[in-house]
Amino acid sequence: MFHSKKIQTPLGEMLAIKSEKGLCMLEFFDGKSTEKQLKEIENIGDILSKEEDEVLNILEEELNLYFEGALKEFTVPLDFIGTDFQKKVWNELLKIPFGETRSYKEQSIAVGDLLAIRAVANANGKNKIAILVPCHRVIGSDGSLTGYAGGKKRKQFLLELESKQLALF
Repeated sequence: MFHSKKIQTPLGEMLAIKSEKGLCMLEFFDGKSTEKQLKEIENIGDILSKEEDEVLNILEEELNLYFEGALKEFTVPLDFIGTDFQKKVWNELLKIPFGETRSYKEQSIAVGDLLAIRAVANANGKNKIAILVPCHRVIGSDGSLTGYAGGKKRKQFLLELESKQLALF
């Protein structure tokens, strides 16, 4: 069974979905890939419940603290739904330190294949867990803000928020 919760953030309303293993989706409602990613989860065939869920309540609290500048590491368990390669890429995203960025090239090297830049970028784009799996920390080799499913303005906001928080810690 999956549990869902709508969460208000300074960047807009988000949809959180949790499986029995952990958080498997956190996306902005107006994100360009949210509907498609929700269908991928629904295709698994489990029931989507809106009943209270402790993990989703903790997630909401942690997101509030994150946006207030009081949290830089999340504790909720994650459940990646994707291919083995996507899971490998997403696990590398988790290794990017708070307040830092990596280029797609650097992420490709970390994944173990310098020539997989395009595949890594594609896997980042299929990341279903915004903010916690920090694909917003991946930028172009020239330092430019590249695509982000939540939009470039949100990406810039998140990077600026983290750089300001880093100065506080």
